Amino acid sequence: MTLFLNNDHIAQVLDMGMAIDVLEDAYRDYGKGSATCVPRVDVQIPTGSSGKTYQFGTTIGGSTDKYLAMRIKSDVMFEEESDGLRRKGKYCVEPGLYCGLVFLFSVENGEPLAILNDGLLQKARVGADSAIGVKYMAREDSSVLGMLGSGGMARMHLDAFIKVRPIRKMKVYSPTPENRKAFANEAEKKYGIEAIAVNDPNEIYSGADIVAACTNVIGPVVQGKCLEQGTHVISIGGTLDQAASSRIDVSLRFGNAPAPQERPDFVVTEECLTYVAESAGKVSYGGTKKFSNIPPDKQVSLKDLMKNPSLGRTSFEQITFSERGNLHGLQFYSVAGKAYERALNKGLGTRIPTDQFLQTIRN
Repeated sequence: MTLFLNNDHIAQVLDMGMAIDVLEDAYRDYGKGSATCVPRVDVQIPTGSSGKTYQFGTTIGGSTDKYLAMRIKSDVMFEEESDGLRRKGKYCVEPGLYCGLVFLFSVENGEPLAILNDGLLQKARVGADSAIGVKYMAREDSSVLGMLGSGGMARMHLDAFIKVRPIRKMKVYSPTPENRKAFANEAEKKYGIEAIAVNDPNEIYSGADIVAACTNVIGPVVQGKCLEQGTHVISIGGTLDQAASSRIDVSLRFGNAPAPQERPDFVVTEECLTYVAESAGKVSYGGTKKFSNIPPDKQVSLKDLMKNPSLGRTSFEQITFSERGNLHGLQFYSVAGKAYERALNKGLGTRIPTDQFLQTIRN
């Protein structure tokens, strides 16, 4: 039987500690050569509505340890302005609805094992990813978090950071006062930390050991002039401004997807590859190499850092940064695979006869 797992099912089996552990294992497997992935690929086609572009996104990854996963997204993309900044908006069918699915397969016999909603998996794998960056690069005594953003991704990141550092205080800013206040109140009740909603985004940097931008802003959002010595920086959505990039002392990039065997010289360092219908021009909502202005001599890979921790942070004063690179596929097979195993053990999900997905005609 093939399982369909919706977000309600996944909420019962997914926890941040698990996500961090399986992601770290996936990165180790990739470093050993027993896992692989392809860069994220987006296809953009103009819609009949001005300013809106259809985008279909895919990412694939798998390992000798049981699973391959393909994550797909089907979105209508557009830009909107809020708080004086351009932001990325999206929906499927109508605003407030989204379509993202993870297809999980067995690498032993090709069986379609599960189809999973990607909503919680997506947030968990990104939060876990950022927590691994904090684990390897932030100061061990990091206890103050400066957060830009108050949505689901920001909440997942706070949960992840608390797993790897002794967070005792958070300062949060987002454009809507009610949202940032609600997040602060929730954080105090859930984690017993001091949480302050601030009225100026620049206030989150003061005294922060970790600065995390979890926003949907298009363009620079992390301000280098505000960064203090010893800070570790993460940017999920939005980018570092040039001043921030120039102040990074050591940058952890988890790695790049491998080149195809037929083109060993074709190493993709961009976050994703974007293919656009000619009539759409060059409108793109994600196919950029966001952190390319950090010099290569300041970057270290996770594979090398795991072998030699001295390649990372070496002093209290250093400003550090971490980002995944384009290894999205590794995240989905590992987190979705573990969620599937737990759901199977608990009897969760809707069972679909596997023969519905099989055919007698050779493809």
